[in-house]
Amino acid sequence: MQDELESALTRILRLDKVAVTCAGRTDAGVHARGQVVHADVPAAALEATRDGADAVLLRRLNAVLSDDVVAHSVAVAPPGFDARFSAAWRRYVYRICDQPHHLDPLQRRSTLVWRRPLSTTRMADAVDGLLGEHDFAAYCRTRAGATTVRTLLQLEPLRPRGLVEVTVVADAFCHSMVRGLVGALVAVGEGRLGLDEPARILAGCRRDPRVQVLPAHGLTLEAVGYPPDRQLAERAQQARSRRDPVP
Repeated sequence: MQDELESALTRILRLDKVAVTCAGRTDAGVHARGQVVHADVPAAALEATRDGADAVLLRRLNAVLSDDVVAHSVAVAPPGFDARFSAAWRRYVYRICDQPHHLDPLQRRSTLVWRRPLSTTRMADAVDGLLGEHDFAAYCRTRAGATTVRTLLQLEPLRPRGLVEVTVVADAFCHSMVRGLVGALVAVGEGRLGLDEPARILAGCRRDPRVQVLPAHGLTLEAVGYPPDRQLAERAQQARSRRDPVP
C-alpha cells in the first residue's frame, strides 16, 4: 500500500519522489480499512495541479491507484500533524471463523478458518491481566534498542454473525503483537491454556512456544484516533521520545 501511494502521488504531483508516513506499519498480509498517512510536499506541487482542490486530488489519486487500494479523503494536515507519532490509539480487529460452514466465501481473504471450536467466554475471562501499560516482549518480535512497552486499552473477543472477532486497541503496537495476543486467547478459548496463563506469559517477557502467532490475513487495521489539533505536535513529540523512530 505504501509503495502504491508513493508512486501515485509522485506521478500526480510530478515530483522526483514522494515519501508517505503511515499511522500503522502493518505486517505483510494484514489488511487496513482505516489507515492514515501523511506526505510532506512543496506547496508549489499542489498549485501545479491547477485545480488542486481536495476533491480533485482525491479523484486523480484513485484513478491511478490499483484496485486493492482506495483513498477515502485528502486534506491539508494541521500544523504539527504526524500520521504515526500524533496518533493516540489504533484499533485492529482479528476475525476467526471456528464454524467453517458459517464462513462467507467473500470474506475468506480476511478471515482465519479455525477447525476447533472456541469459547469466547473463556477468552474474555483471560483478558484482564493483559490490559494497561506493560512490556509486551512476550507477544512481539523484539529488536535491539527498541522499546516493547505499550498501553493496551482494549482486548475484547465477541461473536457477531457466527464469527469470533477480537478487537484490540492500544496506543501503539510492536511487530506481530496483535497476532501474538490473539494467539494466546485462541489457546485459552480451545482449552489449551488456563485463564491466567496469558498474563503469566506476559510477565515472563519471553516468547512461549504454546502461543501461536496467528496468520496475518485475519487481521485488519480498522481505525486510528488523534487528539485535538492543538495537541498534535505535543503528542508526536511525546511518542518520539518514548519509542524508537524506526517503525
